[in-house]
Amino acid sequence: MDFLLECIGFPPDHDLDALAHLAREGGESVAWRGPAGEHLRLDLGDGLELRMDREEGSAHWTLLPYFRANHRLRVAVETLERPADSPFDVLVTGWANPPARAAGAEPGAESWHLSATLTDARRVPLDLIRGHVLGLALAGFALDVEDVLPPSESSSGAGEAWIGVVGGADAPGGCVELSLPVRSVRELANGMTGAAVVQIEVDAPGRPLELFVSPWQLEADGLLAPSPGSRIEGIFLLSGRVAGGIDGPSRRVGRAFG
Repeated sequence: MDFLLECIGFPPDHDLDALAHLAREGGESVAWRGPAGEHLRLDLGDGLELRMDREEGSAHWTLLPYFRANHRLRVAVETLERPADSPFDVLVTGWANPPARAAGAEPGAESWHLSATLTDARRVPLDLIRGHVLGLALAGFALDVEDVLPPSESSSGAGEAWIGVVGGADAPGGCVELSLPVRSVRELANGMTGAAVVQIEVDAPGRPLELFVSPWQLEADGLLAPSPGSRIEGIFLLSGRVAGGIDGPSRRVGRAFG
């Protein structure tokens, strides 16, 4: 998924082998992951990071974007699962913005179904109770932007805002599909390439969500650049970390870590 790196300022023609070499030489070990030297981070500035991982016994390095998100989202856990090809991540599904008493309560008006990848799996207890509420700091990276509606169309009531887990047996884990209004746009910079990186804050139900898109994809598909008041539609990979709520009563939940 090299195209995800476009979301944080690496052009489509960037030399990924050279980038991997640079990350190995100058990267720092990432806390709460695997063996030192196998899970690295390279600080790009403005909260942006390049993450680089290699699982035990593999010669292949994976490069992925990361952002230290500003907002904390409350999530009532449904399932926790370690992906077979990435044992130091955890895939979580649950309900964002649950009622105050999450266990057994129906989702509220501001609740939405969520799937996300947490990069600090070793912090997550193995036996969380179903409905346990975690604080998560998440950011979304575009797998595919389907449309960007201008403010005039976004505010005309054409279609409702929504967000939810991508459905289907073959759907990728950790992804949501959304159609949400843009609150603000902030331009960051990739400290390595100098390329502009657009941080988009959208009005997700209950709490803003930070998204990143590939400007190269927008240009290739003839889509507008997101702006305040516009609406963005597409599929996004959500990733981040645990930001609170790991203490408290617990028992095994869903397919928790097998």
